[in-house]
Amino acid sequence: MQLRLPKIFLLLIVLTNWNNIVLAQAKFTAIITPATIGTDEIAELRLIIRNADKVQLIKPPGLKNFIVVGEPTREIGVEAIAGAYTSITYLLKPKAKGNYTIAPATILADGKSWQSNTVKIKVVSSTTVNNANSNSPFSGLMPLDEPAEENNYKDFILKKGDSIPEKINRNIFIKVETNKTSCFVGEPLVVTYKLYTRLKSVSHLTKPPAFSGFSVIDLLPMGEDKYVVEKFNGRDYNMYILRRAQLYPLQAGMIELETASVENDIHFVKQEYLDKYNPAIDLQSDYVPGSLPAEAVVDEKIILDSKPMLVKVKVLPADKKKPSSFNGAVGNFTISADVEKNYFTTDDVGKLIITISGTGNSTLINAPELVWPSGIEAFEPTIKDELNKLSIPVSGNKIFEYTFTVTKNGSYHLPAVEYSFFDPASSQYKTVSTKSININVSKGTGKQAVVSVAENTGSRESFSETIFTKRWLIIIPVALLIFFGLIFWLRVDGKKQQQTDAAKKIAEENNETKQLSVENPLAKTEAMLLSNNAVGFYAILNKELRIFLAAKLQLAPETMNKKNIAEGLDRSGVSVSMSMVIQELLDEISLQLYTPLIDETRLQYCYQKAIEAIHAFDKNRN
Repeated sequence: MQLRLPKIFLLLIVLTNWNNIVLAQAKFTAIITPATIGTDEIAELRLIIRNADKVQLIKPPGLKNFIVVGEPTREIGVEAIAGAYTSITYLLKPKAKGNYTIAPATILADGKSWQSNTVKIKVVSSTTVNNANSNSPFSGLMPLDEPAEENNYKDFILKKGDSIPEKINRNIFIKVETNKTSCFVGEPLVVTYKLYTRLKSVSHLTKPPAFSGFSVIDLLPMGEDKYVVEKFNGRDYNMYILRRAQLYPLQAGMIELETASVENDIHFVKQEYLDKYNPAIDLQSDYVPGSLPAEAVVDEKIILDSKPMLVKVKVLPADKKKPSSFNGAVGNFTISADVEKNYFTTDDVGKLIITISGTGNSTLINAPELVWPSGIEAFEPTIKDELNKLSIPVSGNKIFEYTFTVTKNGSYHLPAVEYSFFDPASSQYKTVSTKSININVSKGTGKQAVVSVAENTGSRESFSETIFTKRWLIIIPVALLIFFGLIFWLRVDGKKQQQTDAAKKIAEENNETKQLSVENPLAKTEAMLLSNNAVGFYAILNKELRIFLAAKLQLAPETMNKKNIAEGLDRSGVSVSMSMVIQELLDEISLQLYTPLIDETRLQYCYQKAIEAIHAFDKNRN
């Protein structure tokens, strides 16, 4: 029994750790809402990936049977229960009736490729059957079927002479509220979409609000169906929160908070039939009894849209007081540094722990700049979050753990680490710093320290010896790996050659547009296009295009914005249509840079538009 207990205990530890690993795995899901629509209606396809630290590329599924309405909306956020997520939403309008299966989408996250599930949608005639599903009027997001215990609203009663549009306008509407209308880039903004109603209705959220240009943290769990009675303009309403989120602006300018759309099936009852039949109508219910004849009930279907709201996002001051160590943190922070141990040998691995604490846009801040003494080799840090993402603003700790090795014995001085942030409360930049740290390293046995990605353990030597004594276990798999790798490389090289030939053909076709100067202003962008490097493509294109425009428009690159670019294009004699093309191109590049999902299908399009923009200046010069 004594021997069995440790084994049981060990098994429990393994199972617990396995459960944590499974829970932490990324999950890519596709959701279609609603699952049945009419030919003249719109469905929402939402692709959601959870528990992914870095989302890079997305390949949407084939949507040949649908018309994609508008541009897809993208956001990152946190749900109270499910945790962090990244999503992209498509609005789809069917081309014809039928039963359709939408194939999986593919996403590159954390260096791995993930596929979503397939989803099915049924397209019927122009009249949808969704309103028959009274149990989920909001498609699982915000049902309105809970009775109002506090109030017996009688606004559903239709008297002679009453105007139905006036009754609707007065008794059901959407209101958008923010805790501020002006903020700095990176400063939190809380927005709430509310539905107010005094009518008997079944409502479906057909278009959730999108927050392009923001990092998003949802403050209410999806599926929240409770309401409160709230007074507005002196009248009580049942108030449902459609969405409440904490937003962190990613770019400056007048940014529009997009509209939310709610489809409502409203039921009115004519007063004369109430007097005649006197049915036992429950004034607190959303539905009317079947004892009334059909002509006693007037049904109205309306779509409510919230009014768009503009938020002024101010650029952070670009004055002389801006510290060189500033990398985008907005809030109020402190910083501390410590090492796992101050005394060790050249055989060991050291660990430096940097902790940034405080309130602000902690989810977006990057690691501080470190200066390592000569003789120390440091590795990329692991990042841990100890954040309360539902507080306003986000608060807690962000921890950066650096492992490092030392090649020679001696005393080393780790200098103080500075961290700068912008404090919106005082509208000033501030800098905090750690204390410097001294470490002493003695000479080891000469064995090279091994750094493990997961964790450094004390069993390195025995593990290395085991590998050496049974090296044939490594040699054979490595030989096979090299063999198959060579075959794979030859195939990939052939495909790359085909891509290079195709790209050269495109380059030759655009040769006239590229002969603007001795040096191609988009040379590095073209290299990214040829290598199909979508991540680097947009960053390099943004840099090279802005450098080109700054030179042509005689603007300082750091002061360029929409307004002075538009004014500069006008002064340069660029046509209005081409000016719009350039501004739309800059907007699209910014969207790709400021959201974690990069659409690789748009590389050639953006490159071609950039070439046209450069060629416009060449024509103007001639």
